[in-house]
Amino acid sequence: NVLTELQTALDLPVVPRVIECFDVSNLGQEHVVAGMVRFADGKPDKSNYRRFKIKNVSGQDDFAAIKEAVSRRYKRLLDEKLSMPDLVVVDGGAGQVGAAHSTLQSLGLKLSLIGLAKEHEEIYLPNERSPRKFESNSRMMLLLRQIRDATHNFAVKYNRQRRQMKMRKQFNK
Repeated sequence: NVLTELQTALDLPVVPRVIECFDVSNLGQEHVVAGMVRFADGKPDKSNYRRFKIKNVSGQDDFAAIKEAVSRRYKRLLDEKLSMPDLVVVDGGAGQVGAAHSTLQSLGLKLSLIGLAKEHEEIYLPNERSPRKFESNSRMMLLLRQIRDATHNFAVKYNRQRRQMKMRKQFNK
């Protein structure tokens, strides 16, 4: 099973049956948003996809935007006493992982966390200096890229919707 392969390769405490992934999308200084997708048992769980209009970050600050989205998501799950994912993935490298990791710690959560960087398809883990590299066409990496790409597309789609809404408002004035 690909999820067991993922658990073994990344030394995860449990099989990651529920995986949530975050990505930030912006166009210049405006329309900073984040998207989060959830995969359950290796398949998209679209009813649990979430969009975040980033409210407390000005300009292009991916780290701060990741912190805000991760904080809002897991604070809400805590407040509503809902189950947490087995694995959190962020689109990005060491900086994004560090931002998400500090946010999870501030909420008192010890969730498994990785970053998947696009350039070399490397996996970053908190508290590890060097990224881990795996066979790019392994089932595990194909699944992680599918999740990351779904998140990216979801965030970009929301970004486009926000821009179109703004243009409509300006046009109708």
